[in-house]
Amino acid sequence: MRVFVFILFVLAIPASLAENPKVTIKTTAGDIEVLLYADRAPITVSNFLSYVDSDAHDKIIFHRVIAGFMIQTGGYYADLQEAEEGETILNEADNGLKNLRGTLSMARMNEIDSAGRQFFINASDNASLDHSDESCTREDEKSVAAARAKGMYKPVTCRTFGYAVFGEVVSGMDVVADIELVDTEPRGGHGDVPITPVYILSIERSEAEAIHILR
Repeated sequence: MRVFVFILFVLAIPASLAENPKVTIKTTAGDIEVLLYADRAPITVSNFLSYVDSDAHDKIIFHRVIAGFMIQTGGYYADLQEAEEGETILNEADNGLKNLRGTLSMARMNEIDSAGRQFFINASDNASLDHSDESCTREDEKSVAAARAKGMYKPVTCRTFGYAVFGEVVSGMDVVADIELVDTEPRGGHGDVPITPVYILSIERSEAEAIHILR
């Protein structure tokens, strides 16, 4: 059973994250340099870097690739065995950042606060993934869950809470485009799996100080 650790993540966020660090995602298709928005998504960036620093993304594949939409990774090996999942984190989709082409966002289950290690890179401007004034709230989610626990159906008429943007590609969008256009197939209960696996070889912090170029 997953345990939420919102407070622990907040306390664990180092002051250096305010500088908006960069990382390089080294893949079998090429390198993707990413600027992380620690100032706008501190919990998400701290969580992401915990996986980076433990080499937890090494040999992970892009397991869901949809042309014109996004490329998703972080959760599976080439045999589609699921990687070990850590704690889920607070969804920071309400941080004002948008799911624009080239941004990184956290993947999650239906529950608002269910993101863990999987993330995706937007291949297009995906406004439908953004938080908005019409988005569901955590109170809405609790109300629906309580009703269904009693055997009642309560429709959700508001939009999803959204998917938390926490970074942006600053170099390597050509690599993202190449991955986006690979041939895919349904396999192992998953749809849109690349026929020829595209691996993350490693994700490494950049030594140079990052420059904030938030759009």
